[in-house]
Amino acid sequence: MKGKLVRTEGHLANIIPIHLDASFFFERAVRSLDRNHVDKALKYFRKAVEYEPDNPVNHCNMAGILSEKGDYEASNAILANVLDVVDPSMTECYFYMANNYANMDRFEEAERALVTYLEEDTQGQFMTEAEEMMELLYYELDRPAKINRIKSRKGVVEHDQARELLEEGKFAQAAELLEGMSPDYPDYFAARNNLALAYYYMGLFSKAKETIAEVLEQEPGNLHALCNLAIFYQNENRTDQVLLLIKKLRVIVPYQHEQVYKLATTMGILGQHDAAYVHFRRLLKNEETAADPALAHYAAVAAYNTERYDIAKRLWHHVNKLDPGSEVSRYYLNGLEAVLQGSQEPNMLSYHYHLPFDEQFKQWEDYGSGIPEEMKNDPLIRSSFFWALRHGDQATKLQVIHALGMIGDYEVQQALQSFIEEPDEEPALVKAAEDVLSNLRMAEPHGQEAKVSRPFSGETLHSISTVKKADRSGSQSKTGASPHWQVVVDRALQMSEAKAELQQEMERLWADYVSRVHLELSGSKQIEGWAAGLEYLASKNHSRPVTYQSIAERYGISAATVSKYARQLNQICGMTPPKG
Repeated sequence: MKGKLVRTEGHLANIIPIHLDASFFFERAVRSLDRNHVDKALKYFRKAVEYEPDNPVNHCNMAGILSEKGDYEASNAILANVLDVVDPSMTECYFYMANNYANMDRFEEAERALVTYLEEDTQGQFMTEAEEMMELLYYELDRPAKINRIKSRKGVVEHDQARELLEEGKFAQAAELLEGMSPDYPDYFAARNNLALAYYYMGLFSKAKETIAEVLEQEPGNLHALCNLAIFYQNENRTDQVLLLIKKLRVIVPYQHEQVYKLATTMGILGQHDAAYVHFRRLLKNEETAADPALAHYAAVAAYNTERYDIAKRLWHHVNKLDPGSEVSRYYLNGLEAVLQGSQEPNMLSYHYHLPFDEQFKQWEDYGSGIPEEMKNDPLIRSSFFWALRHGDQATKLQVIHALGMIGDYEVQQALQSFIEEPDEEPALVKAAEDVLSNLRMAEPHGQEAKVSRPFSGETLHSISTVKKADRSGSQSKTGASPHWQVVVDRALQMSEAKAELQQEMERLWADYVSRVHLELSGSKQIEGWAAGLEYLASKNHSRPVTYQSIAERYGISAATVSKYARQLNQICGMTPPKG
């Protein structure tokens, strides 16, 4: 547009030329929005699109205004045009479309758009909002969505599962998951650090150090890797290397809770109890972590190991209030009292939230029939067993071998197999482990020996699945599941009082699930959750009108718990619900 000449008070004045382009109309649109002039903003965004039809942002802005005005159909038409013609890589348009469909109560279409967003978008800009919308759709559609992957969180599900397995002492399964993690996974270093720990607990020390070395080569200051490496060196008695790493770790002051916790426990294990005490006290001042009894116990241990006996006493009393059913605080308070009275010499305490092994074994002798079921499934006890099997003295190792024989599950057998193959172990201990393992194998149904006959080096999930299918060939239960698993379907049948057709569906689903997944039941709450999820999914497959809430009320659990277990079942056994 050319400048014009106008007469002002007898003089000619130049008017500055106005360049009408997309930026001009964009700025006018934004200004109109600030003044709440929505119609004007829409008009200006339309003009911006006219000037720059290939700019997808202008189209999305126009779609956003139409959505604000309640014209969701027109908004989605523009967004669909962006994806089809202007820029197919603008995957966030699927999220905007899902919002529009949800506002029109077209929940099936909203779900399809949202699933496409989650499966195709690499950035995850609206991940939090998408998860909230997914919960809304679960509620409205009364069923979980079928999502094959979340592209922006590639590997997150597998990593979370692996961490849970590590916490439960199931190191073999954790390693199998972590070995398959792609370097493209955004939290790849954390996954590699956890893989190193899994190898370490399994006794594969060289592989553990190789994995840590890979992390430190790419990120030399990675705190978790430095901590893990220091502990590995300590257990190899490489004092010079340990001291070098302690010097590095002492000057680090992390701010993330997880990193503070890792550094505190590491310094404690390395014998740097003053530093451990400082970090544990920092964590106790935070509201999010102050109510954790294990953390308070670790702080008490650090206080005790630095002769802060009054503080240790107060902290163990605090642990007792946080976890009144635990014997841990009472045991250590009694020990502290004995030290204060001079009847017992002070010894350095370890950073584990459980009773010392000698005390545990003493208590288990009182049961007569062996270790109680709830103790067998306690992840802290299991983890400490595997640790002691590698790092305890000979007497402790022998006690642990016999205790593991009373547990006897898959992970235990793998741990014993790995122990037997360790070249530096005492022959008497190896012989004891061989005897225990042989007895466990003889006690199993035909076919299960295959699980532990190979060297323990992290077999694939496929091979485990194949073995478990063979396991059930001799089972007498209707589902084909072992008696250990039968309790879940029995509970579902008992609670549902279902007709024969639905009973068969529950039995079919459960048999299918346990043929593909190796999982240990760790208590009655898990049994209720699996049973409730099983009934929900079977009912939906037969088009029965149930909701998470209705089933949750009968089982005495939350709707979220029913949803969680139903989704896990559906991920493995997912199918289009049969008609009729």
